[in-house]
Amino acid sequence: MTNMTAADRHRTLRHLGALAGLSVALGACNYTGGELVTASVPDDYRLRHPIAVQEADRSIVVFVGHARGGLSAPQRADVLGLAQTWVREGTGTIVADVPLDTPNARAAASAYAEIRSLLAAGGVPPRAITMRNYHPADPRTLATIRLSYPRIAAVAGPCGLWPDDLGPTLLNNGYSQNKDYYNFGCASQRDLAAMIDNPADLEQPRSETAAYTVRRTTAFEKYRKGETTTTNYPESDKAKLSDTGK
Repeated sequence: MTNMTAADRHRTLRHLGALAGLSVALGACNYTGGELVTASVPDDYRLRHPIAVQEADRSIVVFVGHARGGLSAPQRADVLGLAQTWVREGTGTIVADVPLDTPNARAAASAYAEIRSLLAAGGVPPRAITMRNYHPADPRTLATIRLSYPRIAAVAGPCGLWPDDLGPTLLNNGYSQNKDYYNFGCASQRDLAAMIDNPADLEQPRSETAAYTVRRTTAFEKYRKGETTTTNYPESDKAKLSDTGK
């Protein structure tokens, strides 16, 4: 730079400064603020297929014929059962999908009137029932009345995902390492979630119920007298021996 003039040196320094600023700008675009972690599939099936608590729909289907507009005895029991479960776990209104412009539309309208009365008898207020008409996609199928409402439920899945081969292939690294296949445990988790009555049990214990005062008083009275507090079952010995053949 000894043979360069002052103007050339100034121009060169300006270019170097511009390149340095561009390098800093490009480096800032790639900054993530931490280490990059590669995602992996958990080995524990409870982590691979976790049970989640979310809002889901509970529904029943009421079949309606062409000539009968009323409900049968089993259908009345289903509607009353839906009303009882709605009172306990419902988080929204009950939506009744009633068919329109179908051969059984008149019978369905009559059945819906009886459904409303049964829901009201089961504790569902009239403002919590909403009717919605629909046209069946296939006119050959029997149009039904579907009753549904949202609730808090425990769910797991979906199951049936097979991202890797089960056999020894180049794409299946878990086979040589004796690891569970991806879908392992999904059905068990899904069945367990379906059997949970109160999803809050997954997060916290229930509050204790009141003690049975009558039984506790009886046990304390026997203890005060020095008697045994166990309960005698005189009928239990009769089941030990069978009388068959006598």
